[in-house]
Amino acid sequence: MIDTASLVGSGQVVPMWIGGQWLHPHGATMLPVVNPATGETIAQVSYGSAQHARDAADAARTAAEEWAAWPARRRGDLLRQAADLLDERAEEIGRLLAAETGKRVVEAVGETRFSAEYLRWFADASRQPHGAVLTPEDPKRRHLTVTSPVGVVASLTPWNFPLSIQARKVAPALAAGCTVVARASEKAPLAVLELFRAIDDAGLPPGVANVVNGPAAEQSDALLAHPAVRMVTFTGSTSVGSRLMATAANRVVRCALELGGDAPFIIFADADLDAAVEGLMVAKFRNNGQSCIGANRVFVERSVLDEVASRLAAATSRLSVGDPLGPGDPDVGPLIDVERVHAVTALVDEALGSGASWLGDAPEVPSGPCYTRPGFLLGAAETTGLATTEVFGPVAGVFPFDTDDEVVARANDTELGLAGYVYTRDPSRLWSMAERLEVGILGCNHPLPSVAFAPMGGVKQSGLGREGAHQGLEEFVETRYLSIGL
Repeated sequence: MIDTASLVGSGQVVPMWIGGQWLHPHGATMLPVVNPATGETIAQVSYGSAQHARDAADAARTAAEEWAAWPARRRGDLLRQAADLLDERAEEIGRLLAAETGKRVVEAVGETRFSAEYLRWFADASRQPHGAVLTPEDPKRRHLTVTSPVGVVASLTPWNFPLSIQARKVAPALAAGCTVVARASEKAPLAVLELFRAIDDAGLPPGVANVVNGPAAEQSDALLAHPAVRMVTFTGSTSVGSRLMATAANRVVRCALELGGDAPFIIFADADLDAAVEGLMVAKFRNNGQSCIGANRVFVERSVLDEVASRLAAATSRLSVGDPLGPGDPDVGPLIDVERVHAVTALVDEALGSGASWLGDAPEVPSGPCYTRPGFLLGAAETTGLATTEVFGPVAGVFPFDTDDEVVARANDTELGLAGYVYTRDPSRLWSMAERLEVGILGCNHPLPSVAFAPMGGVKQSGLGREGAHQGLEEFVETRYLSIGL
């Protein structure tokens, strides 16, 4: 296992895992992994090329037949053992994850345990019955369906929840009998490596799962062009997802995509305002605001706007900002890099220029380049980026509304539809919102909808397919139909 403390300033090199071997391939360049809270380099990534991706796909193809032939129970036992190893190592891996991403330690440890839960859940799901016997219309024929693994899967994941998102893809792929080539973001590869180390330690055969590091576009193009790769599963921006779809179309490679979010957070006048504000603080500031399903636009019924604004002002004024691995336990840490800070700052400046103002006093913010003020702004123009784009940071605009129809229209006025949140005590209104809001995930009076046993995914330009639950397993299998004459 990697010791977090020994990594800082050590120059330790993050390897690739190809064909069951941890490799530092010849010719790979070194790319620093930087702790955004301190600016220190905590490791170096072995940054490879398209050829390394092709080598990994070759290894996955070689291992595919043997792995697909393993009984589902045996595959499940291995995944459960890997889950147990993640749980045993959760505290250490969590600190590593906090160091590379800047997220709070409690969230990072929770993400590690959540990743183990995906392995465990799909280990059990893989043993459930698949296929069906269909009722015949001709006494001399029988009809049935069977399933088989889709083949080699390319798993491409981002930096914001690097461990759990990779686990959410790899667990069902391996459970279904697929082999995998994974690429994690170079900004946060360390905890992902520990996921695959746990899988390796559990006894995975060589080549079944592989990890490559390198330029995203170059390696994804190489994987999608490889004749063995039959599926790509990706989480990231809509623009990159669209490009991957276009590339995948060249070989008709299956796509499962979780893309951008623009989540509305709607507070009705009849809501429990204490619960709504508490939920909003979680939905907005979890992972320092860098969450695809994070609250992005806050809509408050006008009759309670002043009360909600007052409560948000008080809550944000109390926020602490700092290094997650430093003294104390800050509520908000740094953003992933300076570029993200600049993007969020530009949205805030535009909103302030349109007449918006901050709610509450500014919390004390460290002077490091990856920190920014967290909070809410009231009074931003509806044409500003704060109202029309995904912020992906610890800032959100608060906007009043008067009627149910109005807030539904405004919430749906986006090409994105990943998640949304509604706070109301009225069950009829809740059901109405659930049916009318164009989102794939809806948190009703609760800010944390993600669970391993529920399907996660978006509508419109927020993606294709579902992750988690039985639907997530079905993404990785082909259904074959047999017609038998007697």
